[in-house]
Amino acid sequence: MFAQTESHKNNFLEYTKAAREERALEKRREEAAILLQATLKGYAARSKYQKCIINDFDALFMGCHGGDEKDEKDTDLLPAVHAYPVLRRYLTQIKLDKNDGRTRDRLERICRYVNRAMEVDNPKLSYAALCLHKERSLPWIGHIKQLLTNCMQLLPELKPENHADSISLALFLHTLIVFTAPKSWAVLRNAQFERLQPAMQKICCNVQGHLVHHGFYKTMRIILLKGTAREELSVKPVTLVAIITLCLRPLIDGDFSRNLLSQFLSEILSVPALIYHLHQSVPQCIEQFSSMSLLKRALNISEDYQWFEEFSASMSGTKSLAYLGNIVNLFNIENLAEAKKLAYPLLTETTTSLLELIPNTVTTKGVFTQWHELLGWHTPCAEPAQNQNVALIKKQFHMLWDHRCIKLLLGDLLKEINENYERIEFHSPQQPSTSNLIRRALERSSTRGSGLLASAAGKQAKVQWRKLDNGNVVQVSRICGMYYAALNTLSQMKLDILTGICYNDNVLYDIWLLLTSLGPNCGMKEYLDLLRCETLVQKPQIAMLMLFCDCMTHYVTILDEYEMYTEQNPFRLNDYVMLTYFLNNILYKLINDNILGAKNIVQNPVFVSLHTLLLCLYRRDCRRPFTPPNHWLIPEVKPSTFINDLEKAKRNAMLLLAKMPHIIPHEDRVKLFRKFVQNEKAVMGLTESACASPRSALIVIHRERIVEDGYRQLVAQPTHALKGVIRVRFINQQGLHEAGIDQDGVFKEFLEETIKKVFDPSLNLFKTTSDQRLYPSPISYVQDNHLQLFEFVGRMLGKAVYEGIVVDVPFASFFLSQLLGQTQQALYSCMDELPSLDNELYRSLTFIKHYKQDVADLNLTFSVDQDVMGKIVTHELHPGGKARVVNDHNKLVYIHYMAYFHMNTQIREQTQAFNRGFRSIVNPEWLSLFSPPELQRLISGDTVPLDLKDLRKHTQYYGGFHDSHRVVGWLWDILAKDFTEDERKLFLKLFQTTIVGLCAP
Repeated sequence: MFAQTESHKNNFLEYTKAAREERALEKRREEAAILLQATLKGYAARSKYQKCIINDFDALFMGCHGGDEKDEKDTDLLPAVHAYPVLRRYLTQIKLDKNDGRTRDRLERICRYVNRAMEVDNPKLSYAALCLHKERSLPWIGHIKQLLTNCMQLLPELKPENHADSISLALFLHTLIVFTAPKSWAVLRNAQFERLQPAMQKICCNVQGHLVHHGFYKTMRIILLKGTAREELSVKPVTLVAIITLCLRPLIDGDFSRNLLSQFLSEILSVPALIYHLHQSVPQCIEQFSSMSLLKRALNISEDYQWFEEFSASMSGTKSLAYLGNIVNLFNIENLAEAKKLAYPLLTETTTSLLELIPNTVTTKGVFTQWHELLGWHTPCAEPAQNQNVALIKKQFHMLWDHRCIKLLLGDLLKEINENYERIEFHSPQQPSTSNLIRRALERSSTRGSGLLASAAGKQAKVQWRKLDNGNVVQVSRICGMYYAALNTLSQMKLDILTGICYNDNVLYDIWLLLTSLGPNCGMKEYLDLLRCETLVQKPQIAMLMLFCDCMTHYVTILDEYEMYTEQNPFRLNDYVMLTYFLNNILYKLINDNILGAKNIVQNPVFVSLHTLLLCLYRRDCRRPFTPPNHWLIPEVKPSTFINDLEKAKRNAMLLLAKMPHIIPHEDRVKLFRKFVQNEKAVMGLTESACASPRSALIVIHRERIVEDGYRQLVAQPTHALKGVIRVRFINQQGLHEAGIDQDGVFKEFLEETIKKVFDPSLNLFKTTSDQRLYPSPISYVQDNHLQLFEFVGRMLGKAVYEGIVVDVPFASFFLSQLLGQTQQALYSCMDELPSLDNELYRSLTFIKHYKQDVADLNLTFSVDQDVMGKIVTHELHPGGKARVVNDHNKLVYIHYMAYFHMNTQIREQTQAFNRGFRSIVNPEWLSLFSPPELQRLISGDTVPLDLKDLRKHTQYYGGFHDSHRVVGWLWDILAKDFTEDERKLFLKLFQTTIVGLCAP
């Protein structure tokens, strides 16, 4: 009974709950129906009302009173009091539809009417007179704001290149012009209303504030981007003037407030190449900028750290780039007196800061990147138009390192600083100019150089070195820091920047004079102390040094021999000697004392700049020496200690060997090379004698087919086998085996005979230069399998070097550079090496380089004709080269293309094949120990007289002979007393013993 009662109770509760939910649902349905009906009725009422408003508007303005007819008189103009209610109601109630042509047409009619109504001075007709009534003033201002807002909303939709849109653009801009300043309000010229001018100005300022708050500057930016996207403007000059006038009004009326100036600079002055276009098309705008000191105001931002940080953070990299281009353009066209005031520190600091803020690497966000002609790869910004006009931005930045700016920023300043300083006569501490101590003392006292001020009476000079924190030094350093920042950021313009600094106003040499005045050895001690500081990034003096090194690398790379060794203007050979001494020693200190830190010193920008210039000058000295003997050695480096440090794998010693092997004598590097070979042989198990070695290979060679048999039997041998022992058995012309010597192996004789034959020019694998130096033949392809032969020859020469066998094979210097892999480096110049291939061609190209008249008169093209076995073959130096004429602008490019073609392009495959073979035997890292001339000495031995004592000391005897034997004594007496030097060399060539240390000088 109890259970039944409980069940009935539960059923009742569920029924009650369901009924309650049903009533609630019904109520919601009724409310929804009421809301729907109200919405529909409201929409219908609003539509009816809006339609009524539109009809009233069309009835009033689509007829003869709209102000469309050009010949309509003021008397035909609709009275403002009648037009105002209709216009206000229309602008308030009718929402602007950008895609509706009729809406745009009505807005244009309104603009035409109000513009015309503002031009009449009759209070009844003037639209401005409505504002004079107290009860109408606030509503009138409100609906004018709405009108101008509608105009602003339509402006971004217009295309200036379209004729119809250009007319609409001019109309809307004119409307904005009219209502943002009361100057054109005709009614205010009426005597009774003149006193209201200040009040009307305040109303216009209020309107300007409204527009700025609603994105006025962003809208103007969009129009400018569209109108100036091409080198030829798609907007008329009058339209451009109207836009600039509108953009300046809020600034001027707002007294250049921080907010307004920031918006103007970030949105308007960052329009790509805007100043360039204004200067070309509407110079009156530039004059207006100058009168209001816009450039100075823009530069002053950098003095307020917080403001500048907020300002720069609001702009993307490409936007900042365009902004900076316009700043540089403004500075370039500024009058000279004002430009001098702004140059330092304002322009310098602002430009440096902006360049450092522009990213010069690709960000990892996003999938797609876009190539930028100035920055390289970068992620595209949200505003594609910002990447337009890059060619013009490039022109703007060129102004920063053209003659005017370089002279204004650096040239005049450096000349003023250095006017009391002359060249310093440098004498290497290792190689004093004279042994006479008195004479040297007199020279030191009488020498006047950078940092040495001598009295006219010739009294002993008093050293007065400049300090790194000297005001002039700091100023030059900061300006150099600006250019160094440009080098890093504008990666695609690096050569242009370097060329501008190197060849304008002698600035590079003046920086050098300043460096030499910083103390002994160019202030090396002061720079080392500075580099030890942790705040290295904030030291502009370091940037000055790096900029100088980068510029000098560029300068020396394109300097020909006549300019460097004969003209010596402005740099003399003594300057290069002093510079190399400074570089060699400071780099040694940086590595040995671990000044730049333990991590990635070789990637440190300071190290890279210094080391690159050092290598550039060192290789130039190797090709044609300009330094005294032993100039490149570091006296404090003891070879035995250095090699011990290498064996212990000390980091500093290993770095010095990799980056500066020339600091130890050549003979010690040869010993080190031989040690590397011995260590590798030990690791590979190749140290056993020829007889005992299980890995020795036996080849059978017919005397009349030495090259063919050697190639056939050795070409397939793996590298490991070629590095081991190779035993040779000769078969004479009668087909009989020759008796072998030296444990049945005559490999040395085989190697010498093979190399002698393959390098013979008659075989057409190699050719000789005018001074009988060898290089690969460009027409070696007439030989079957010529590339395989080159690889085989490379292996054989590599085997000779590997085993310490000297062969008489004199190579051309440029080919030795290719063996060392130096031609792949950025600082390598084909033109420098060209004399080692063809001195006549070098003289011809140098003639073109220094040709004073128009090079186009020589009728040259980017192509070269060659006689190939009686047939003239034309090669284009680049695609389409036959049609490209050589002129004064591209003659340097032509010269380097020609040099590159003759030394690389036409023998590329042969050189690559030879290198593959050579480097398969000799480790390329070992080769980096030597310069090209030193590599030639490693291959062919030294040209110094034979050291018989050293030869006798290292000679091993067999068959019961010894050094004290009577016959052996006769041998050495004959060599010493009866043989000429040439006969001794011939004897040595036939000598069949193992001679250690022969390659040492």
